[in-house]
Amino acid sequence: FFEAVRAADPSAPAADAPYAVWHAWSCAQPEQFWAAVWRFMCIVAEERAGRDPWDAVVEGFERMAPPDPQLGPRWFRGARLNFAENLLRRRGGSAAIVSRDERGARRELSHDALDAEVARVTAALRASGVRAGDRVAGFLPNIPETVIAMLAAASCGAVWSSCSPDFGVTGVLDRFGQIEPRVLFVADGYRYAGNDIDSLERVREIVRAMPSVERVVVVPYLRAALGGDDLAGIRGAESWESFAARGEGVPLRFDRLPFDHPLYVMYSSGTTGLPKCLVHGAGGTLLQHLKE
Repeated sequence: FFEAVRAADPSAPAADAPYAVWHAWSCAQPEQFWAAVWRFMCIVAEERAGRDPWDAVVEGFERMAPPDPQLGPRWFRGARLNFAENLLRRRGGSAAIVSRDERGARRELSHDALDAEVARVTAALRASGVRAGDRVAGFLPNIPETVIAMLAAASCGAVWSSCSPDFGVTGVLDRFGQIEPRVLFVADGYRYAGNDIDSLERVREIVRAMPSVERVVVVPYLRAALGGDDLAGIRGAESWESFAARGEGVPLRFDRLPFDHPLYVMYSSGTTGLPKCLVHGAGGTLLQHLKE
């Protein structure tokens, strides 16, 4: 990286300069440093012939907090990208996701298989009317479907939020109730300490208390398949496969949006009142992933 930056910008420190020298330069010259990071990481974004894909690398750098839409700090103004498009740029049969459940059962999705599944769910979300800025939430354990649903939401510019499936009804409503999701992805349950714990009764209560939810997509995690009685009393509920089948054969398409377009809503602990919503932007989150 240092060699690439030095080759592109002779004002940068020597490639073999000590880390402290590079750190000082990155703080003093944020425009040059972060532009170099963008190019080195090969960020996928809308290109502009003969010029950079942004109007300005950073504005209002001297203002650290709180951020302001006009005063800044604001990064990569004018750039347009999609978080999921960058994460899904690899293709082939190598493993993209490897998961094991508590019993040791192993699942693996290749890059091609992940791309195909995200394409189906993205198209199904679009067919359900989900657009950029809408909220999509997950009440799910750590399973491949959670990653797929998040990437599908990001592909169409929706904002993703999630809660652990061991939360009670009040804990979920305290969080999701603030963001009013249109689509809720859930699992029928989860496993903990050797026990199967059903989630569907809590899902019924959650959906009854959240009128914004138009569709509930249920992953059969504990059950081999979902029966009609399993989804009874859950407004707008259908199985994962039924929902994803709506997008069968539709090519994956990404909405490219501003660098600071919201990607995730996370939450504070809620120990001093309602949990605070913490919004993470697509571009900043992407750079954090790539530079790690």
